[in-house]
Amino acid sequence: MSHRWERARRSGRAVASLLAAGLLLAACTGPAAEPKTTAPGAAPTPSGPLKVSVITHGTAGDAFWNVVKNGAEQAGKDLGVQVEYTSDGDPGAQAKLIDNAVAQQTGGLVVSMANPEALRPSIEAAVRAGIPVITINSGEDKSAAYGALTHVGQNESIAGQEAGKKFEELGKHKLLCVIHEAGNVGQAQRCDGAKTGFAGTVQTLQVDISNPTDAESRIRGAVQADSSIDAVLTLNSQVAARAVSAVKSVNSKAQVATFDLNSDVVAAIKAGEVLFAVDQQQYEQGYLPVQFLKLYRDNANVVGGGKPVLTGPDLVGKSTVDKVGQYVRRGTR
Repeated sequence: MSHRWERARRSGRAVASLLAAGLLLAACTGPAAEPKTTAPGAAPTPSGPLKVSVITHGTAGDAFWNVVKNGAEQAGKDLGVQVEYTSDGDPGAQAKLIDNAVAQQTGGLVVSMANPEALRPSIEAAVRAGIPVITINSGEDKSAAYGALTHVGQNESIAGQEAGKKFEELGKHKLLCVIHEAGNVGQAQRCDGAKTGFAGTVQTLQVDISNPTDAESRIRGAVQADSSIDAVLTLNSQVAARAVSAVKSVNSKAQVATFDLNSDVVAAIKAGEVLFAVDQQQYEQGYLPVQFLKLYRDNANVVGGGKPVLTGPDLVGKSTVDKVGQYVRRGTR
């Protein structure tokens, strides 16, 4: 073999080695070796403005959810966060809103879970995609299991229990608890809580908030048929107004209290037509999750220590209604 041939053979081997090394380097630095998306539970790396999607089960024009929306949007303004609020009372439609937000790569999700099982696949998919989720208002007992960072709201059982205790203190004996959304676990928990705090009898009545005239008719029929009912607990401020009208129309001795505040409830408390309101301070349910998601993204902060962050209950009666009423008027209570 000539020296010239040997030199060429060795040169070819060197080139092949360099090519192999280049391919190996490309394999290490190409798309296959790019960092993976953030794993569930790990704080994402800050980059650009944060977008938060707030998706609730509220119905259009509901005074309660308008305050939640106000809180979320104000947090966005205060913190420089882009907040997009949407809502749908149908669980299937709400799940689709969550799926759409995930597909658009939102930076964080705030979700109310009135029907947790219907939302579970969508929320778990968001967590798998590395999107941090905070639940609000309803679904506290499923929040951690679905992978949410924390839950912000009032404990419905505790709130119901406090309402029951208050009726007990006021000397009531038979309580009608009015549920206005079928399948809403939080409302069932409120009535069950009232049963634990109230020594007398508690019965429930199902009405439909989307049909206020029928709701009033059903409440009127219940108190008229049973004159021993001396207390009515509604779970929504709009239903409270219907309950007051229903009780008046048949001269029932029943007195009304309610969950949640609006201007009508404030006026009714002042007039003595509503005994008290269980205020869960829903403005905080809109504001705090946006703040928490901002802190989580920018500083890897988590809150609650595995427990929910409670926003209530705060019972508002005649002694406090004047002070609180001014905040109701501006849309923050």
